[in-house]
Amino acid sequence: MHQPSSTLTLPSGRISRWFERGLLLGACLMSTLPVQAQSDAEALRRFKLLQPEQLSDAQKQLASNIRSGPRAGVAGSAANNAVLGSPFNVFLRSPEVGEPLQQVGTYIRFKSSLGPKLNEFAILITARHWGAQYEWHAHHRLALQAGLNPQIAEDVAHNRRPQGMSSEEEAIYNFSQELHANKQVSDATFKAVVDRFGEQGVMDLIAVNGYYTLVAMVLNVDRTPVPGGAQPLK
Repeated sequence: MHQPSSTLTLPSGRISRWFERGLLLGACLMSTLPVQAQSDAEALRRFKLLQPEQLSDAQKQLASNIRSGPRAGVAGSAANNAVLGSPFNVFLRSPEVGEPLQQVGTYIRFKSSLGPKLNEFAILITARHWGAQYEWHAHHRLALQAGLNPQIAEDVAHNRRPQGMSSEEEAIYNFSQELHANKQVSDATFKAVVDRFGEQGVMDLIAVNGYYTLVAMVLNVDRTPVPGGAQPLK
C-alpha cells in the first residue's frame, strides 16, 4: 500500500514566486534600516528643525541672509523655503547672536586669506579636537576637494601627526594643535605662521579655529545627526 509522503511538494512555479516574494520583502526591510537609523538619530536632535511657517520676522530675515551670497546652493542653507540645517537651525533661536555669527562664518568659510585647502585643514583639526561628527562629515569632503591629501585627513581622524605635510600645512597643524591643546602657541609656532601668512593670516587662523569650535559646540549640544547614521570619528 502506498504511504503518503511527509514532505510537502509544491509546484516549482509557486515555490519560485514565494522565493521571489521573500527576497523582495527582505530587501524592503533591509532598505528601511538606514532610514530608521536616521529617524532615530533625528529624534535625538535637541533643536528640532524649524519650518518656514514657524519663523518670526527676525528669524526669517536671518534665514534669508544665511541663504544669500556664497551660501546659495550650499547643503544646509539651500532653497528659499527649505528648512535650514545645523548649525543654522540653532542660530535661528537667537537672531541677534546668529546674524553676526553667520557674517563671520561667511568670511571664514569663503574668503579667508589662508585659502580653501589650509582653511579646511584647520577645520578638520578643530572637528577632531571636539569630536564633532557632523562638522567632520561636512568638511572632510570639502577639504579633499580643496586639495588636501586624503592620508593627512586620515591621520588627523585617528589623532596621528600627519606625515608628508608641506611647510605651510605643518605651520597650520602645529598652530591649531597647540592652540586647542595648550590654549596658547609657542614663539616658534607663531613665527612659522606669521612668516608665511602675515599678521592677517595669523588672525584668520585664530578665527577659523575659534569659529568652528563654536560650531562644534553647537552641533554637539544639538546632537546633530550625521547623514546615513555614519560616525566618521571614533
